[in-house]
Amino acid sequence: MGLTTTRLGAIGIVLSTAAFADGHLDEMTTDELLPMAEAEGEVIVYSFTSRIGRVETAFEEVYPTIDLQGFDISSTEQIARLTAEAQAGVTNADVIYISDTPVVLTTLLEEGIITPYVPPRVADRVPAEFQSPLLAQRLSTKVLMYNEEANPDGAPISNLWELTTEEWRGRVVMVDPLQRGDYLDLMTEIVLRADEMAAAYEVQFGAEITLDGAANAGEQFIMDLFANDLILVGSTDDVNAAVGALGQENPPVGFTSYSDRRDNEDEGWALQVANDVSPASGIIFPAVLALATEPNNPAAARLVIDFLMGDESETGGAGLAPFYVAGDYVTRTDIPPHPDAVPLDEFNAWRIAPSETATIRSEIGDLVLTLQ
Repeated sequence: MGLTTTRLGAIGIVLSTAAFADGHLDEMTTDELLPMAEAEGEVIVYSFTSRIGRVETAFEEVYPTIDLQGFDISSTEQIARLTAEAQAGVTNADVIYISDTPVVLTTLLEEGIITPYVPPRVADRVPAEFQSPLLAQRLSTKVLMYNEEANPDGAPISNLWELTTEEWRGRVVMVDPLQRGDYLDLMTEIVLRADEMAAAYEVQFGAEITLDGAANAGEQFIMDLFANDLILVGSTDDVNAAVGALGQENPPVGFTSYSDRRDNEDEGWALQVANDVSPASGIIFPAVLALATEPNNPAAARLVIDFLMGDESETGGAGLAPFYVAGDYVTRTDIPPHPDAVPLDEFNAWRIAPSETATIRSEIGDLVLTLQ
């Protein structure tokens, strides 16, 4: 029995996709990619956020012949999985949506496990700093949050060093930094900002800091914070519930994602960012998109990344809707900031430099391990 014309056409499209794998696909429009992507029929996405479920639904409404399979996997787990798959010679994910860039750049990108892609449709609307070495879809955060129902006049602290005092013993919550890389990046940034931490100590206590087994004021803060019965939990949602739950008289504070305020109404939380805390409320960092170096579905993978960068509507449409919330800062210059968010230029968080973070990150991980 001979092959049908439809089947022959599909094979031709797949072969065309393979022929373009040397980089020409990167230059193609979504209209040009679509027939190849439809022949592929599916696309696999590893995502560090559960919001990939909403993206999956929205993507399949626009591209009903392509099955998007999104897997909610933390950045730390993604890095481990992608590394193991590469060592086994296996490619499962087509698209990688991930944070923890200090490790992503040194482990995944430099090792050739992932590769950059910038959709040509939005290339002139994303600043160069957010296109290289990987495309940043948005800036995310790990910052100090408090319960605004219990503190209607504002954050209950104004200086990070207050978290090391007796008043806050056992009342500071965060995800274990050894389980989630973003939180280890936060600890690392505190050490990199040791001079600012030393100045904040003097403001808080009226005297220069005296180091007790620490190399600098940043390390001393981490040591003092752990010694003050820091509560470590397994997930960001655990932090959010502990800090933000309504009806608390004396709730803790915690380091979590500013954008999780989007769930206040649905979850019964009262989360708010402590934006005026000195010297900073935490960190702000890129959430990046990349291709697997040899994706099984290269055309569909590029369609997904294009979709995640938003459409031509004012706020980016369905692809960007899960991320167009107060606390996430999209990188496209033609999309206005979310009206309920603290403006980015007023957001009091340290912008991480992934290459600098990578230089001492393992050392800070070792320090955290000794404190647990």
